[in-house]
Amino acid sequence: MNRLKVLVTVKTYPIPSAKYDELSCTAGVTEGGDLIRLYPINYRDLPWEQQFKKYQWIEVTAERHTGRDFRKESWRPDSDSVRLLGGPIQPGRAGDWSKRGKYVLKNVAASMEELRDRQERDETSLGIFRPREVTDLLVTPDAPEWKRSFLDELRQTRFWDTRTKSKEPPRKVPWRFRYRFHCDDARCKGHRFTNEDWEVGALYWRLVDEGATPEEAASKVRQKFLDEICSPKRETYFYVGTVLAHPKSWLVIGTFWPRLGKSGSPVGQTGDLFA
Repeated sequence: MNRLKVLVTVKTYPIPSAKYDELSCTAGVTEGGDLIRLYPINYRDLPWEQQFKKYQWIEVTAERHTGRDFRKESWRPDSDSVRLLGGPIQPGRAGDWSKRGKYVLKNVAASMEELRDRQERDETSLGIFRPREVTDLLVTPDAPEWKRSFLDELRQTRFWDTRTKSKEPPRKVPWRFRYRFHCDDARCKGHRFTNEDWEVGALYWRLVDEGATPEEAASKVRQKFLDEICSPKRETYFYVGTVLAHPKSWLVIGTFWPRLGKSGSPVGQTGDLFA
């Protein structure tokens, strides 16, 4: 077992898992800029004093995954060992994201094509890069509920598990959100990646709970994640990762989106919805 210090940068939306109860990928970077994937962490069942936020340093005891998960960045954490190290790194008074960027941007890839080259060379399965152009966020209907047979089994397990606080599984988002973008690479023919960021689902359900219809909520999520996060006024980067069951498939699992200053350099912003 190893004791890791990780700056959390990504949490994906939780999904039910027959093996892990709930599966959510938590990813981050070390002080040296190395990317790390921590799973499974059933975030909703962590005690309040262990519930970390994005851009917060944590320490956790973990061991490398073996067997089926051969991805080099994957670690199996002991959730009981999670310890928060101070509060989240906030943007500065002028909205400067450099305190985050000094770790996050240490190992930026030039393009998705470069990340795939790395994958062929050394089985890279996590990365961050800046797309040249984000042209759309496609919103299409998805199944409104998890499979009934699995939900029944999951609820029965949770009912008897005294360690589980959230007896009900996470609400399923009935939409699929997919970024369409191009890289700054001569080989790029365009990409279309599903966005699995936890914040997509969190924003959607917050809007629904506030009275929006499903269609209105989906439209506002699109507006946030396309028109604002991927605005020409932002220097937007995508955190991406592979799917264990389909190791050649990549997803957008988060965004890093500092605001561009008058000189064209990134300065970030204050008062972010997800800061």
